[in-house]
Amino acid sequence: MTAPIHILSLGAGVQSSTLALMAAAGEVTPMPTAAIFADTQAEPQSVYRWLDWLEKELPFPVYRVTKGSLADAQLLIRKRTKTVGKPWSKSLIPAFVKNPDGTKGIMGRGCTYDHKILQLLKKQRELGGIKRGQKTVGVVSWIGISLDEVVRMKSSRERWVENRWPLIEKEMTRHDCLRWMQAHGFPTPPRSACVYCPFHSDTEWRRLQKDEPAEFDRAVKFELQLQAVKKISDNMNGVPFLHASLKPLGEVDFSTDVQKGQGMLHGFGNECEGMCGV
Repeated sequence: MTAPIHILSLGAGVQSSTLALMAAAGEVTPMPTAAIFADTQAEPQSVYRWLDWLEKELPFPVYRVTKGSLADAQLLIRKRTKTVGKPWSKSLIPAFVKNPDGTKGIMGRGCTYDHKILQLLKKQRELGGIKRGQKTVGVVSWIGISLDEVVRMKSSRERWVENRWPLIEKEMTRHDCLRWMQAHGFPTPPRSACVYCPFHSDTEWRRLQKDEPAEFDRAVKFELQLQAVKKISDNMNGVPFLHASLKPLGEVDFSTDVQKGQGMLHGFGNECEGMCGV
């Protein structure tokens, strides 16, 4: 029986970038056949610049796959039928919702599965030559979850894929990854996440606002667009916000870390198969 190929799920953040460079240095074996970056087209430009650099440092190919713009998919107005029916829109990102009675809710989340996991699986199936209905493992998928995020470990839903977490095998935390990068003379990777991800902590929102103001403005604009779309959607009565305070993003004071790790509180720590933020 042919041995399965090893493929790195590359989020281009701290952990998966460290894992990729460790593999390149022979510190994690076997050498991956390839890495795959699932692009939501919503990462900050710092991530794309980093990925351009990282690709040149790796001895294995990096494939960039995408379903298209996550923002466009979220903001698309649809109709119940082609000719009649009230407009509606999908709920893809987990935005916070101010309900008509003042209570707080949260939108359904399909972004990770639709725009990351399914695209990764499609490319893995292609690279591994997986046949329809195959039940034997043909791909070992490396996921860059670190020891401090062990709660995010999930077994593969597909029988032909076996998930592996090399950083956890090596008992490495995110901080250990940063120290490894520094010790080997590499730059510090950016944080990988969509610019408008509601799971940003206040620390990350403040960093984005200070260091990448154009990207922060992009998130502010997206929130307004999302609110306008949901206002005319018949499948939602509340108002969506990107911040848990239910205040407009551009008016939130990020000088105090009120929402430290709000992603862990609201589900990011239990993200589907741990594909985001690494």
